Amino acid sequence: MDSGKDERPDGGRPARAAVSASRLQEVFGDVLPATTSDERDENARDDSGRGDDWYRENRPPHHG
Repeated sequence: MDSGKDERPDGGRPARAAVSASRLQEVFGDVLPATTSDERDENARDDSGRGDDWYRENRPPHHG
């Protein structure tokens, strides 16, 4: 059952994943934060100055 190809038993996926990950890093850089939202300071203030109240007051009528 030799197909003549040099295949790895795992299908080559780890090597491909490593190449893909390095290629993504090369193309896009570090676009994701290093921490998740539950690791960040909950008391950090949003710099936009617009809280949830502003968005509720300015919500279009067709958005319920």
